[in-house]
Parts: sequence; structure tokens; C-alpha cells
Amino acid sequence: MLLTFNQTLFLILTVAAVVIAVFLILFLLQLRRTAREAEKSLQELQVTLDKLKKIEDLVERRLDETGTILESAKKTVSGLSELSLFLTTRVVRPASKYWPVLFPLVRYGWQIIKKRKEKKNGR
Repeated sequence: MLLTFNQTLFLILTVAAVVIAVFLILFLLQLRRTAREAEKSLQELQVTLDKLKKIEDLVERRLDETGTILESAKKTVSGLSELSLFLTTRVVRPASKYWPVLFPLVRYGWQIIKKRKEKKNGR
């Protein structure tokens, strides 16, 4: 039995419509799965963003504390530099003329202390 042109065309169009319908159904199912996965990913992203917000707040607080510590360290270093300037200009340099006399006396005193420790320890 031979098919007429109209029957052949109808058969081809029917097969094409079935193929397109199946493709469209599979495409929509895949799109639905993808939408569900995207929704889950967005929920996880929201949780992650909340955690990152907490971390950011913690880091900001730590940075504020660090700024305070740095300011106090600057003050301490400034005080130490003033102290060292005072010691070098007011104590060490004026006393340097006495070092030739004081150094042998200190050395002699140290030797006496060492001898006493040796006698005390029984050597």
C-alpha cells in the first residue's frame, strides 16, 4: 500500500511534532531540576554570606583593637627614644670622663664577688 503525498507529509509532521514535544518535555524537566539546584545553591550562598558577615564584623573589631595597640606602641617607642636621648646626652657622655676610674674599680669589685662565691660553694 502506497501512501499519498498528503499522508506522507502528515506522517512526517506527526513524527516531527512528537520529537519536538519529547525534546520540549525533557528540556522543561531539566530546567526544573536546574531551578531546584539553583534555589538550593542560593540558600547555601545566603548561609555563607551570613557567616562571612560575622567574620567581617570580627575582623573590623580586631582591626580597631590593632589600631589602638599601634598607637600605644608608637607612644612607647617615642618615650623610649626620648629616654635614650636623655641617657646619652645627660648621663653617659658627662660620665664618660669618669669611666677610666670607675671601670677598674667595678672590675676589682666583680673579682672579689666571684672569689666570695667560690669560697661559699667550697671550691
